[in-house]
Amino acid sequence: MNIRRMHADDFPAFWPTFHHIIQAQDSYAYDPHLSEAQARALWCELPQETWLAEEDGVLLGSYFIKPNAAGPGGHVCNCGYMVAPAARGKGVAAALCAHSQQRGRELGYLAMQFNAVVASNSVAVALWKKLGFAEVGRVPGAYRHPSLGLVDCLIMHQWLQAPVAAAAAKPLTASAPLIARKNIEAVVSRKRKNS
Repeated sequence: MNIRRMHADDFPAFWPTFHHIIQAQDSYAYDPHLSEAQARALWCELPQETWLAEEDGVLLGSYFIKPNAAGPGGHVCNCGYMVAPAARGKGVAAALCAHSQQRGRELGYLAMQFNAVVASNSVAVALWKKLGFAEVGRVPGAYRHPSLGLVDCLIMHQWLQAPVAAAAAKPLTASAPLIARKNIEAVVSRKRKNS
């Protein structure tokens, strides 16, 4: 298996995989009606880098890497992975994730975070845990699954490097879980009761 950077002319070979996955609506919160051009922009143009796995000229899967947030949150990266249906169960996702973790370190990220792992996607959840990710948050009913209805989304996190200074983010503890960016405003702006 060879993992290399994805170029614009590689995307047509990846499009059937991308289209199949978003049509299933069981793992990604992407509009299932995205055009190929919209998908290419989302997967290849917006991220910092996009990579693919191939074997004997056959595209097996792909991942992107990008900052999870800007400014003070820019030391944490986010990735997305898609594997061709015919290549599942062959270690492609694990190889892509291992590659992305190494690439994240090379790019200077301290941690990797997945913001919305669909809890019913048990294969992905088990793989991410096997690869060292911890479940640090759960958003109830955040994903509308076509057959299961509303299911939870998991926030999963892994340190890629030790924090470099005392002011850097501290390791997770049971009493200090991470929260999703969308929930931060609700937490910090909530009116406090007078005691």
